[in-house]
Amino acid sequence: MAQFGKSSNKRGKPTYAYAIIGVSLVLFLFGIVGWFFLNLRKTGDYVKENIQVHAWLNPDASKKRIDSLQKHIAALPYAKNVEYITKQKAIQLWNKDNDTTWKKFLENNPLPESIDFYIKADYVQKDSLNVLSTSLQNDFPGVIKEFQFPTETITKVSKFVQTAAIFFLIAAIILTILVVFSIDNTIRLAMYSNRFLIKTMQMVGATRWFIAKPINIRAIINGLIASGIAIAAIWGTILLIEGFAPDFKLLRDTPSMIILFLIIIFLGVSITLVSTHRSVIKYLRMKLDDLY
Repeated sequence: MAQFGKSSNKRGKPTYAYAIIGVSLVLFLFGIVGWFFLNLRKTGDYVKENIQVHAWLNPDASKKRIDSLQKHIAALPYAKNVEYITKQKAIQLWNKDNDTTWKKFLENNPLPESIDFYIKADYVQKDSLNVLSTSLQNDFPGVIKEFQFPTETITKVSKFVQTAAIFFLIAAIILTILVVFSIDNTIRLAMYSNRFLIKTMQMVGATRWFIAKPINIRAIINGLIASGIAIAAIWGTILLIEGFAPDFKLLRDTPSMIILFLIIIFLGVSITLVSTHRSVIKYLRMKLDDLY
């Protein structure tokens, strides 16, 4: 029986090597598409969370009530970077990005005071912001003159993210099916070259479990190796892209990437194991003449 093991190792190494490379390439493609999907979602969140909301204040609103409004907004779980913009601060912001020649024609500062803040991505929706506007104006009557946010921009961003997410979801489903079939075919081709060895072991009295167990263990190891190669290649590609385009670093979502890598490991191991076991059982059930 030891001779069979040696023969199996000699014949299996090149076949396993090709199978591992094939599975790695398929998992790499799956991982890259998954990374682009994560970046799309992160890009949408990044754009949404950089949309500023303005609560323009009435000129006769007292400082005490303005402070109460600011504290109230800051306490909201979905509000970020809440800032009280005084008239002087408003001039500084205007002069930073616009022409300052207005000073020649106007003596008084025409810019109103405001409380500016940002909203977490999940809440950046037209309906949610309208509800917030109504709530603040009811809770602080006479303090807010106008509640302003870029409605058209929010609508376009939300629509784009939803459309792109549906597209990538469909692409991910199709790609997952292709990954399953590609890995299955790769493993079946790898096992095809070992069909006579499997049948010979059965003919000398080896049980089905005795034959399948070491091959299944090898399949798990091959799946882990292929997954590791794919993950290393994906991570290297990401670092390379971030090197050429540093803005991609802002979109990096480590928890989501870990989940993606775990999915790749699961696919690599599970599909390789199931395909290998199916092939072994198939050749054990076949007659010797049918193997030719």
